[in-house]
Amino acid sequence: MWHLGKDRFPSKELRERLRTDDITLVLQQNRLQWYRHVLRKEYDDWVKIAWSMKQRVPDQQENQTGQVGEKDCQARKLNMEDATDHSRWWKLIKDV
Repeated sequence: MWHLGKDRFPSKELRERLRTDDITLVLQQNRLQWYRHVLRKEYDDWVKIAWSMKQRVPDQQENQTGQVGEKDCQARKLNMEDATDHSRWWKLIKDV
């Protein structure tokens, strides 16, 4: 065991001991959960309309629900068909 000091451990070892996921993975899973929600909305739904409007704002930094969601989907190789199947989507975003 690699020990940093009296009561200190590397983050990776601590996560393994506590059986927790890396925070970046948890955040990506939460974004993908929201992104699926938005993808499945009807085009005339206020959430989808607001999401679409936010996409068109000029000079805006990365949009969490749009650009980052799309990047997360690409990283996990997810598509719209996956979003329609709840159990498949969950399996794909929970698998590391």
